[in-house]
Amino acid sequence: MPQTVPGGLSVADEVIVDMIGYAALESYGVVGMASPSLADGIAKRLPANRLRKGIEVDITDRGIHADLYIIAEQGTNLTEVSRNLADRVAFVLKDSAQLQVDGIEVHIQGINVSN
Repeated sequence: MPQTVPGGLSVADEVIVDMIGYAALESYGVVGMASPSLADGIAKRLPANRLRKGIEVDITDRGIHADLYIIAEQGTNLTEVSRNLADRVAFVLKDSAQLQVDGIEVHIQGINVSN
């Protein structure tokens, strides 16, 4: 029989951003995260150890609001990629961390063209 333990749970902002980043990289059509600001008008894929730079999180009284800056795979339906990514991130936040989600916005900063 499960016991209830008194207390609370606190999740660090960095952990929330990491959860969002890993959920994004596992999403169909997402090849990487990009910086929110385009240097010289060119989107560059961030290395895996700098995922956090492609995610902006605002914690409001209504929940988590996240802006994700991604690079998508060429030939994918960008609307579906965005919708699937937003749904996956919302699911991870609600299911794993039991956090309320205020909104997920996906910004496609570039397209990965395979040679």
